[in-house]
Amino acid sequence: MPPYETDKRKILMLELLGILFIVLLGSALHFTYDLSGNNPIVGAFSAVNESVWEHLKLAYWPALLYAIAEYRQLKDIPGFFPAKALGIYLMPISIVALFYTYRSFFEESLVIDILIFILAVIIGQLTSYRIMIYKEPSNIWKGVSITSLIVLGMLFILFTFYAPHLPIFQDPISGSYGIAS
Repeated sequence: MPPYETDKRKILMLELLGILFIVLLGSALHFTYDLSGNNPIVGAFSAVNESVWEHLKLAYWPALLYAIAEYRQLKDIPGFFPAKALGIYLMPISIVALFYTYRSFFEESLVIDILIFILAVIIGQLTSYRIMIYKEPSNIWKGVSITSLIVLGMLFILFTFYAPHLPIFQDPISGSYGIAS
């Protein structure tokens, strides 16, 4: 049974608060690796260079952290885990799709890059909201959702240190890949 109206308002408020949290923490994570003196542990959770891939971590880690905190408030919502997993996956997917689409037509713009980041976070959080209030997934999706989030986090860490030599992983400034930048 979908949540009552009071639950819908609570979920919406938490998801909107999440947008602010994710954008602010994600923005800070852009600088934490340099500020840490290039600490590799910090680098696993921060952007270590200017590649598109490294910037995806700026949405993923804050969104995951917020979802963990948010679970305390929404643990009774049956679709919480599938909603958060889909929302969190949509953030990097949206960033990649929007970034490469606009770059096909225009020169790179810091303002557009920032707007894409914010839009991707909004897309992810509002998708989570919609799923939580309208879907009641079977129990199998809880495990699949948690596993998929863990796998994505492991890939972010792995590719920080062992980045494939593909354009999405290449730092456009230095031409290097991953933490070696």
